[in-house]
Amino acid sequence: MKASLYLVLAALFWSGNFVVGQAAVASMTPLDLTFWRWALAAVPLLLLAHFIEKPDWRAVLRRWPVLLLLSALGMSGYTLLLYGALGFTSAVNASLITAANPALIVVMAVVLLGERTTRLGWLGICLGLLGVLIVLTRGELARVFSLSINTGELLMIGAIVVWGFYTIIARRLDVPAIAATAVQVVIATVTLAPFAFAMNVRFPDTAAEGWSLAYIAIFPSLGSYLFWNLALKTTPPGTAGNYLNLMVVFTAIITVLLGTPLTLVQVIGGLLVIAGVLLTGIKGQAKLKVA
Repeated sequence: MKASLYLVLAALFWSGNFVVGQAAVASMTPLDLTFWRWALAAVPLLLLAHFIEKPDWRAVLRRWPVLLLLSALGMSGYTLLLYGALGFTSAVNASLITAANPALIVVMAVVLLGERTTRLGWLGICLGLLGVLIVLTRGELARVFSLSINTGELLMIGAIVVWGFYTIIARRLDVPAIAATAVQVVIATVTLAPFAFAMNVRFPDTAAEGWSLAYIAIFPSLGSYLFWNLALKTTPPGTAGNYLNLMVVFTAIITVLLGTPLTLVQVIGGLLVIAGVLLTGIKGQAKLKVA
């Protein structure tokens, strides 16, 4: 029950990140947002880990190779791709593409972990893919063959592939969840710092930018990653990925409340993605292969 709540909250906070991030990239670069996001979240996460989990930090740091890889994937790679994408596509489209991640994670679990899924699971994967293609091509599927797809949407495809690898690897990490998240954030801050300062990283200088960064640093950075990693301790990757489907719903609700209407293509694509995820996660749940 706790894991389900954690995954719902993670999806909600990440949904807000799409909307807030899209507004923020109008005046801040993806590198600005990514660097300050993790720089501001690093110390609070370390303190939370130290006082709540009381981990053996030496044992945690002995896992530095996999923590470095996870940081490069989930903290730096995914975030840079996401904010880069939001400069070219809408928050709703970005969330719709992200909603295909559960099916992608199932496929990756089959290929990389030896899991297997049912026929309904594969049908769900195909439906989800069709929904994403409808969104990417604005309902004109023939555009797939001309590669006439928005740059932002291509970046989002790259982002969900990176997140799929992050989820698969993080599931097998035997490090306390908060400590693992904190160390990954610190690594991201340190490794991004040379690039950030070489590119003259800019701190927010308006109230709107400040509030945007505050939301991003607190909710999707501290909250979502913390809840996601806590849930992965007891939840299989395919099941956890299924909750990312909620991001479509949450993002659509936030977007409509802010006055931006949804298009028919987005609604149709979203419904197909949701149907695909439900088939993949509920009826076609991947099972571990028995050796």
